[in-house]
Amino acid sequence: MAKSQQAFNKIEKEKLKQKKREEKKKKKEARKAESKDGKGGIQFAYVDQFGNLTDTPPDPTEREEIDIESIEIGIPKQLESDKEEIDPVRKGKVSFFDNSKGFGFIIDSDSQEKHFCHISGLIDKIQENDKVSFELERGMKGMNAVRVKLI
Repeated sequence: MAKSQQAFNKIEKEKLKQKKREEKKKKKEARKAESKDGKGGIQFAYVDQFGNLTDTPPDPTEREEIDIESIEIGIPKQLESDKEEIDPVRKGKVSFFDNSKGFGFIIDSDSQEKHFCHISGLIDKIQENDKVSFELERGMKGMNAVRVKLI
């Protein structure tokens, strides 16, 4: 009686695995032999002043002293002069609004960016081409217009 095809495939697969293991073992032994001869790759890697990896150690005469107090960890504090007084209320024009679907878009008059507007963020009823004032809040997909009022 003949062997089934599946058994033949299993045997072939096992032979391939064994062959790969032997090749890997030979490569490993070759690397070990090279490292003993001194022909191997870089034994130690050093970083020079430019951030590049080299096989030569850095020159101790070129060492630069760094004051520990000058290193800032984290975000630097904002100075009062750095803060700009930005008005949270923005002005814009309604480019599209569908009352049946409950959403629309408002174009900011300063930056010309489109912002999503949901019906839940409205104070007054709006229509297309209305001038409005609004505030921005971060939403799931970007900035959303909220507290929208007619001007």
